[in-house]
Amino acid sequence: MRASRAAVALAVVGLAGAASAGQAAINAELGQRAGNATLGGVVNNLGGSLVVLVGLLVLPSMRTGLVALRRSGLPWWSYLGGLGGAAIVLLAAYAVPVVGVAVFTIAQVAGNGIGGLASDRVGLAPVGRLPLSGPRVAGALLGVAAVTLAQIGRPVGDLAVGLLLLVVAAGVGVAVQTALNGRVSAAGSAAAGVAVNFVVSTPAVLLVAALAGAFTGPAIRWPGEWHLYLGGLLGVGVVASLVLGVRAAGVLRTGLALVGGQLTGALLLDVLLPGGPGARLPVLAGALLTVLAVLVAGRRPGVVPPAGAVRVASEQAPARDERLGP
Repeated sequence: MRASRAAVALAVVGLAGAASAGQAAINAELGQRAGNATLGGVVNNLGGSLVVLVGLLVLPSMRTGLVALRRSGLPWWSYLGGLGGAAIVLLAAYAVPVVGVAVFTIAQVAGNGIGGLASDRVGLAPVGRLPLSGPRVAGALLGVAAVTLAQIGRPVGDLAVGLLLLVVAAGVGVAVQTALNGRVSAAGSAAAGVAVNFVVSTPAVLLVAALAGAFTGPAIRWPGEWHLYLGGLLGVGVVASLVLGVRAAGVLRTGLALVGGQLTGALLLDVLLPGGPGARLPVLAGALLTVLAVLVAGRRPGVVPPAGAVRVASEQAPARDERLGP
């Protein structure tokens, strides 16, 4: 039952990953055409916040979940997951033009794998502590290999070491974001977890955009195409899917499923968009390799029981033996 629940959750995350690829594309285009790279992130988060406000009006689970959070006793840092998402959105605006999409993506996924392994090992997500086993490490490495394979043929920019380390750190932050949002949703509700994510991330995005001069420079040239303003709606769907995925399968496998969906979405965009490069075999191979990574990372999963549970079990074993008798 638990395995089937995890499979369904990871499939939903994969679909959200495909949506995430479209989200990244329209945010980048919006920022470029509006005249400041951070404006794509601003519109994305403001749009997501608007969806959250509508959710507060129409979803009782969001309201009751937020009320439950007030009584949950979660430590204050549990609510900071949205900062990880804000960091990667803003860093992409500055890092991609320097290092290129390919290197940025590889560095981000490497950081996400490290963060996923660490978050699962310490039990940061509600699924509990997951061991740092061989299959899980192999799954993380396969995920990085899949993304590297998918980037073959794409231009490589300046390999600035400091910037690359920031991207890796931001990838770790995205993994922590997933874990903390799952923790919040377990204490309240999935809808409440999404709301907290945007409440935290939106002010951070607005602050960075203001510091970057997005609101004080030349007049903003807002494009007229309506679809360029759907990033926030897609973002809410992505965050919600990650909340569901991490509660069923842990941080690492959820992150790998998202990457697989992103590669599949990128492949579809390449084929469907006018003037796109068409189907690229490396991207297809990378998407398939990511599916393998999810399966490998899930081999012989097990939650590490608390020390107290082990002690109780060991104390009860002799009594059980005595009842059975010879």
